[in-house]
Amino acid sequence: MTQDDDLADFTVRSISLLGQVRRVYVSGDGPGVIVMHEMPGISPHVARFARWVRDRGMTVYLPSLFGTDGALGDADSGAQVFRRLCVAKEFRALGGGESSPVTTWLMALARSAHRECGGTGVGAVGMCFTGNFAITMMLESAVVAPVACQPSLPLDEPGALEISEAELTAVKERLDRDGLTVLAYRFEGDKVCTRARFDAYAQALGDSFVSRELPDTAANRDAPPFFAAHVPYPHSVVTVHLVDREGEPTATARDEILDFLVHRLHGHANSDRATDAHANRPSPDRSLL
Repeated sequence: MTQDDDLADFTVRSISLLGQVRRVYVSGDGPGVIVMHEMPGISPHVARFARWVRDRGMTVYLPSLFGTDGALGDADSGAQVFRRLCVAKEFRALGGGESSPVTTWLMALARSAHRECGGTGVGAVGMCFTGNFAITMMLESAVVAPVACQPSLPLDEPGALEISEAELTAVKERLDRDGLTVLAYRFEGDKVCTRARFDAYAQALGDSFVSRELPDTAANRDAPPFFAAHVPYPHSVVTVHLVDREGEPTATARDEILDFLVHRLHGHANSDRATDAHANRPSPDRSLL
């Protein structure tokens, strides 16, 4: 994936919520899934993952949160986006103990998506800079399928969590009350999404936090310019560092996430018939569901 993506198969919508308008790329039919992109923006790799979600029978909502939509991203422009986000009031890149304000808008988007799409609820997939958001979004009752891929905030405290104690307690209570789980993924050697952070989430959320740690050797080494310059280690489980071949650990993680979303949002009766391409895939691990 070496070229920009025109995102032509998505409908571009300007969605106004809580007095704030954001551009959101929407595609598909079925229950809604909010896919939150990583640095440096909605890259072709992120769009590819969103299409995989769509092709399993779900409506993808891909909000533009930062960066240039569809761009592969070079080292310099990506670094500029990163520097802006570190001081942006909507994101808490530094310092734990509080959620990023942008999660409030994303929870409103989840409510809107649930009203539009129906189903048992909405999925939320966060990545890197937005990875933590999927967990905070469990404060919204419409969200029933959270996936945190390499949650990386706060950047300056490897073992800290980007959520307040009160919010974390409320998330735990909801997970226990509703019998839900959070899926979380990281590479073993990831320098920003650390083992210490996963340990902190596990301590706070207990068995409801279902984590997967992939070996560094499983990562795709053919990284685009931004990652080659600024993230020179395995990091992005379902995008840049995914190897799209059957049996590869990253492809297995991708398929596990898709099965989890289908199962949670469609229900048991529909989980095996979303698309012909996935009809013969083994059933998802019921311990996750």
